[in-house]
Amino acid sequence: MKNIVLLLCCLLWNLVLEAQAPKKPNIITFVVDDMGWTDAFNPNYHTPNMAKLAKQGVKFSQAYATPVCTPTRTSFLSGMNAAHHGVTNWTSPLKDKNSDATDQQFSPSSWKINGLSPKEYTSYPQILKQAGYLTIHVGKAHWGSAGTPQANPYNLGFQVNIAGHSAGHPQSYYGKDNYGNLPSKVSPQAVPDLEEYHGSTVFLTEALTFEAIKSLETPIQNKQPFYLNLAHYGVHTPIQVDERFFQKYLSAGLDSSEAKYASLVEGVDKSLGDIMAYLQEKKVDGNTIILFMSDNGGLSLAPARGKKAHVQNLPLRAGKGSVYEGGIRIPMIVKWPGFAQTNKVADQYIMAEDLFPTILQMAKLKDVKTLQSLDGKSMVPYLKNSNLKDDERVLVWHYPNKWVDQDGPGINYKSAIRKGNLKLVYDLRTGQKELYNLSQDTAEQFDLAAKQPAQCNQLTQLLKSYLSQHQSPMPVDRKTGKVVEIL
Repeated sequence: MKNIVLLLCCLLWNLVLEAQAPKKPNIITFVVDDMGWTDAFNPNYHTPNMAKLAKQGVKFSQAYATPVCTPTRTSFLSGMNAAHHGVTNWTSPLKDKNSDATDQQFSPSSWKINGLSPKEYTSYPQILKQAGYLTIHVGKAHWGSAGTPQANPYNLGFQVNIAGHSAGHPQSYYGKDNYGNLPSKVSPQAVPDLEEYHGSTVFLTEALTFEAIKSLETPIQNKQPFYLNLAHYGVHTPIQVDERFFQKYLSAGLDSSEAKYASLVEGVDKSLGDIMAYLQEKKVDGNTIILFMSDNGGLSLAPARGKKAHVQNLPLRAGKGSVYEGGIRIPMIVKWPGFAQTNKVADQYIMAEDLFPTILQMAKLKDVKTLQSLDGKSMVPYLKNSNLKDDERVLVWHYPNKWVDQDGPGINYKSAIRKGNLKLVYDLRTGQKELYNLSQDTAEQFDLAAKQPAQCNQLTQLLKSYLSQHQSPMPVDRKTGKVVEIL
């Protein structure tokens, strides 16, 4: 009898402990494609839900990604900088096809043209899955070329995949076009898995939102913690009209190209609002973290964004594809109910690879073993105290590739490094160095290289050491056959 009573007491005590144990937080990464730093709070665009999220959390004023998408997406999944993991350009949907444009001076570098193999690293979705999370991917994947393991989110730790494959943009945003899946017109960019909406008026952004919400029903009902990576194809090209919002921007005086773009921006804002409303309706919003971000700076090429190039991200210089601020600085907002501060702005500079350790710390996962060494640092201290600063940290951007046929500001064969307020831009073609103080010159208009040679040299040597340490891919001179060196 005593043994039975003792057993019952132990069972009751275990139930009490379980009831008192803190729940694992649900985690959502809400990733917008090609959204510029100023787009989230542009007075010309209607983005009330982004503003609402910022009031409920911390907005990072100096968050960074790589100049183009696949390197960023690989960095946050692996916790490694692009110069470390070697995926320095966007991957083609076609296996073994180098996406670099042809160049007269350089042969292509030895970058990982098919993406980073899952055998080379441990992804954080894999770790979350092992910790009991249901891991869900909805939308753009673009981690590798078709026919490779990394093209399939199931191989990267996700238990659910909707519409994620090897392509980096949609063939069409329109349900009436089956999102590109029309007979005799299908290309590798046709979006998979959304047959339910084929032939309808449902815009792609809305279809992905519907599917994301449906994917959350089971874990919420079963009280299972979930991780959702909702990665929208918007606002990437093709810049197509989202009819729900287009007319009001025309009526407000925007030209047709900007009105189209604004309609895409508002579409992802509505998606964010719909997700937040659903979490509140299901009474799980108080235990759900949302990390909102873009994968690179805003597109600034003409004619896709208007008649004049490289002015769309002002006051930042240039745009997507560039190592100047317009190409790498991104919107980043984090809401963590009960832990992060609210309605605060953190000025600490952070990088895409920081998501890996941040998410693991949020999920209370310690002493995790990974195949790779991490470059990222947790953002949690800045979420709890937005006034903290670390000016000793070094960030690196490395783009030994040719993105587009014509060189533009900070575009093609450029590297950059930042420490504190100083940022060095290095031209791999010529060895030219530019130095900017971002605290005084966010627009990168005043080159200090000649005035501050010691600081310029120090950052050059740090960049050289970093690239050497990770055996980073470098372009090859066609005439000499030699690999470019940082001088």
